[in-house]
Amino acid sequence: MTIMDENGRPVRVIKGDKMTHFPTDDRTDIVNPIAEFLNEQQDTWRVTAKQGVTHGKGEEILLTDNVMIKRQDDNSTEMHTTVLTLNTEKSTAYTDEPVTMISPYGETQSVGLHATLDDKTINLHSRVKGQYDAPAPE
Repeated sequence: MTIMDENGRPVRVIKGDKMTHFPTDDRTDIVNPIAEFLNEQQDTWRVTAKQGVTHGKGEEILLTDNVMIKRQDDNSTEMHTTVLTLNTEKSTAYTDEPVTMISPYGETQSVGLHATLDDKTINLHSRVKGQYDAPAPE
């Protein structure tokens, strides 16, 4: 499933190992979904999971089981959770479940997050704790 902008350029690509559409409720189940948020001026974000479900044109996708968010060109920082809702029109992601963010300098945990992928903003909701290992001075 490819979502285009007003100029006909792809801005979101949703794919998976298997996509099954159910016309009675306009639901699509996705096995091993991969969602890519493409932006020529910014990083491409890649979101993966074991399962996904969407309705209609795929404006919102519910991802479950081993959900991971990372930038395609920089694998050094990852976010992991069990459930995540993607809004493909607004380029946002949110969850109320526990989240672990891993970077080269440490690990941060929280319960819940809201991310705006276009402007690289991540808000951690509650019970935030982490460890930061500052890089050695050069």
